[in-house]
Amino acid sequence: MHLLNAGTQIHRLGLFGHRFRVIALDGNPVPTPQPVAVVEIAPGERVDAIVEMNEPGLWVLGELGDAPRQAGMGIVVEYANHRQPRPQWLAPPISRWDYTLFGTTAAHPAPDDTIDMVFEKVPGGPHGINHWLVNGKEYPHEREFVLRQGGRYRLVFHNRSDDSHPLHMHRHLFELVELNGKPTAGIKKDTLIVPAFGRATVDLVADQPGLTLFHCHIQQHMDYGFKALFRYA
Repeated sequence: MHLLNAGTQIHRLGLFGHRFRVIALDGNPVPTPQPVAVVEIAPGERVDAIVEMNEPGLWVLGELGDAPRQAGMGIVVEYANHRQPRPQWLAPPISRWDYTLFGTTAAHPAPDDTIDMVFEKVPGGPHGINHWLVNGKEYPHEREFVLRQGGRYRLVFHNRSDDSHPLHMHRHLFELVELNGKPTAGIKKDTLIVPAFGRATVDLVADQPGLTLFHCHIQQHMDYGFKALFRYA
C-alpha cells in the first residue's frame, strides 16, 4: 500500500487484524522495516507498507477517530469469495507512532553548524485565530537562516505548543537524529511530525541552492505565521 495524506490534518489509520510492515517513508527506504498496527500520517507525508492479507472477511481500513471515519475517511477491504453481510470496524490496539522504530543506532557525522528553531502559539489572535511564531517571529525571517552550500546543518526543532506539527523543508531531505531524546539514524524524510511539547533533531546537507521555504504542513498554521525562508550565502 502506498499511503499519501493530501489533506489538512494528521490521520491515524488502522485495519483490524492486519499489520502494516513499513518499508519506506516519504519515498525513502527505511533501514529497519517494522510491522505496526497503526500508521500515523501527516499532510504531505507518504508511507509505503506491505500488508499480508491473512484475516479473511469484510473490513474497514480507516481513521481511528469515529467522527472522521464516519464522515468518509475509510474504505472497505473485501476478501474474494467471503460472505459477510456488512464491513466490520474494530479499533486496533492502542499504539504510539514512533519513527525511530524504523531506524538504526549508527553514529552521525558531526555537523558544521547547529540551528535551534523554537515554535510557539499565540492564542486567540485577530478574528480568534491562533498565530504561530518561529524563534519569536512570523514569516519571513529575512536573512536569519542562511546556509552555506555543501554545509551539514543540525536543525533542532523545539515544539512549545500543544499541537503536533508536520514540518517540511522544500527541495531538501533531512535525516532524523533524535526524537524526544531517543537517538536514531538512517531515516530520511522531507516532512516530519514534531509531537506536541516535543523535540526532534535532524541533519540536513545544504545541496539545493536558492530560496527555500520551511513551514508547518497544516495549512492554517502556515497561513498564520508558521513558516520561514532559508537562504544560501
